[in-house]
Amino acid sequence: MKLSDVATIHTNFPEAHFWLVRRGSAERCGEPVREFNPEHIGIQVNRLDLLLPDYLFYALMHVHRGGYWKMLATGTLSLVNIRVSDVRHIELSPR
Repeated sequence: MKLSDVATIHTNFPEAHFWLVRRGSAERCGEPVREFNPEHIGIQVNRLDLLLPDYLFYALMHVHRGGYWKMLATGTLSLVNIRVSDVRHIELSPR
């Protein structure tokens, strides 16, 4: 199951439960935040019976701290970005 199966994910999404920093330094890119910015990637969980938004927020915080987004970030010099499709294709493991 992919994240896109249980959540709506896109930019300029003020109704989202939280957002991922889409563009910035390699250290900041992919960081989950609770403040809306039209440039950030918004995530709104649709299947609340399967996944709680706060749990997903902290799980993605763990993913970010593990350096996952540094491998996928594209760009040159000090400004890199991640794609919405990268977020949509995150695999979820049922446990």
